[in-house]
Amino acid sequence: MALLTSPGTDIRGARAAAIGLGLAGVLFAVYPATRPYSDESTLDGAAAMASPAWIVAHLAAVVGFVLVSLGLLALRLAIGGTGLARASVISGLVGVGLTLPYYGAEVFGGNAIAARALADNSPALMSAVDAMRFNPAAAVLFAGGLLLIAVAAILVAAAIWRSGALPRSSGVLFAVAFALFIPQFYASPALRIAHGVLVAVGCLWLATGLWQVRRTAS
Repeated sequence: MALLTSPGTDIRGARAAAIGLGLAGVLFAVYPATRPYSDESTLDGAAAMASPAWIVAHLAAVVGFVLVSLGLLALRLAIGGTGLARASVISGLVGVGLTLPYYGAEVFGGNAIAARALADNSPALMSAVDAMRFNPAAAVLFAGGLLLIAVAAILVAAAIWRSGALPRSSGVLFAVAFALFIPQFYASPALRIAHGVLVAVGCLWLATGLWQVRRTAS
């Protein structure tokens, strides 16, 4: 494989990408699996949103996105600085930068609103959560960020396919999983958890390919 024979190979980059993407995959599975689901217009929903599980779940996603962006940087070094690989890094970094502020509002802002709703025994306060979520600027930045992350994942798959540095199929599931990130928000809890598993498998499959290349080269 090209990664094993090219003088420009960065084996440390391959290892770093494998670790980062592998950990990200685990965290993206943890995110929907630990997130509490309830009718968020009620006090039961407020209790779910005010719970520690809400914070843990969303912070898992936050760290997962950060690790994916770092993994893309390391992956570019591992497969070489192709135009597609460079474009994936730019798209991924910008996408994560646009996505994380929304997650910050969701995890901390939503948690604080829910805690106040419980303290005041006022489910009406939960309407502030939707006002925060569907603020036009926030929604556009969030959707744009996730679309750019999906583009980055597709570019990664294309770069791997062209370079021959890894098994060509190793980036396909990764791309599919992130392309489905926006649609999964409208799915049932079971399907959201299934999507988390899909992201985990895609990240771990790509990480395994990178790790095996490193072991073969060592």
